[in-house]
Amino acid sequence: MASRLFTNTLQARAGLTKQFVRPLATAAQQTTRTTVLSNGLTIATEESSGPATVGVYIGAGSRSETKQTSGAANLVQRVASQNAKVVGGELTSGTTHDQTFYTAKTLDAAKSVDILAGLVQNLKFDNLEAQRAAVLNQTPSMEDVVFEHLHATAFQGTSLGLPVAGLNVENLTEQDLSNFVREHYTADRIVLAGAGNVDHDTLVKLAEKSFGGLARGGAAAQTQQQPSFTGSEIRIRDDLAAAAHVALAVEGAPFLSADYLNLLVMQAIVGAWDSSLGGAANLSSRLSTVANNNGLADSFAAFTKGYKDTGLWGMYFVTRNRDQIDDMVHFLQKEWNRLSTSVTASEVERAKIQVKASLLLSLDSTDAVVKDIGTQVLTTGKRLSADEVAQAISKISVKDVRKTAEKYIWDQEVAVVGAGPIECLTDYTRVRGNMAYNRF
Repeated sequence: MASRLFTNTLQARAGLTKQFVRPLATAAQQTTRTTVLSNGLTIATEESSGPATVGVYIGAGSRSETKQTSGAANLVQRVASQNAKVVGGELTSGTTHDQTFYTAKTLDAAKSVDILAGLVQNLKFDNLEAQRAAVLNQTPSMEDVVFEHLHATAFQGTSLGLPVAGLNVENLTEQDLSNFVREHYTADRIVLAGAGNVDHDTLVKLAEKSFGGLARGGAAAQTQQQPSFTGSEIRIRDDLAAAAHVALAVEGAPFLSADYLNLLVMQAIVGAWDSSLGGAANLSSRLSTVANNNGLADSFAAFTKGYKDTGLWGMYFVTRNRDQIDDMVHFLQKEWNRLSTSVTASEVERAKIQVKASLLLSLDSTDAVVKDIGTQVLTTGKRLSADEVAQAISKISVKDVRKTAEKYIWDQEVAVVGAGPIECLTDYTRVRGNMAYNRF
């Protein structure tokens, strides 16, 4: 009797709860509408009740440069942002290896489009010298230094290996920047993305008015060198530095491909850890337990970087224990090899939950949604909703993880970068040899 009463009470409460609970991710239930103008410019929107955010995403990052024009994309973006006059709104911008973006949030979507159109089509280089000086005088973080060197050694000889900040900034002229804009700021390389209280048809009309005269790029501008991955290393030894910063990576999968999603799950299995966290000793990551119990690192984080036709997958860690860097690398590689041999179903399921939760939490604002739309459409030509990505992740099995690990990690080439007091960083030939163990 008591058991039956308890069961009925639970059912009644569950029914009441369902009436008031909010769906986990409203954004995941939205659809993305896409329109392509006659000149090739793409408009992609996701309407919701949030504030309107509009962004322009351009396929013009450091990967679009040459050694002679290295730094042009970043310098152009900085000059354009400083020239923009935004009253009663907010403008953000940035440059990555594969794109440049400008995002405007104002009370009026028409005003945002007008501002963005001016940035892209009416560039003036009045403050060029001030921005050049700002770029040359900026001090990057050690993490940025390591990852730029990681790209440089992994993709050496290709444009993907060029740093975002540039190698030739001091020699770039106004004519160089104008030529870069004319070649790469073309309609077919641009996505106008909108999210929040933005009507798609209205945005299309605004785009036709403001961007309709923008020319389509030539075939030469669309041709991009296929990057090749080179197993190699860069060491920047500084025994006076407080901590060593080390990154190891293998070639990853293209952005949002099936293998890319598998690599995201593998990233979650390896995990991230920081000794300063209160629960640092109790995380699910096996590597975190080893690092915590033996004092091997101050922090570490697995990462997955995806581009249109390649990627990077690996680990970045920071340690003041300079004498045991070799041990940290050993246990890191042991964990990598375990992914293709003995990773368990429970680890995969837990990692899938973490990846899906991270995905949904990352789309918590219209700014984030615009970034997701612009990046996906520019890179893959379409936008998968959060719900579609989550469903694809849910289908990943232990077999998929082991197969992907065998393809991308087991006995594959590896790129290594170390900076700081790295005398005890493992010799590269040993690192490469330990990419496959005959014992598990």
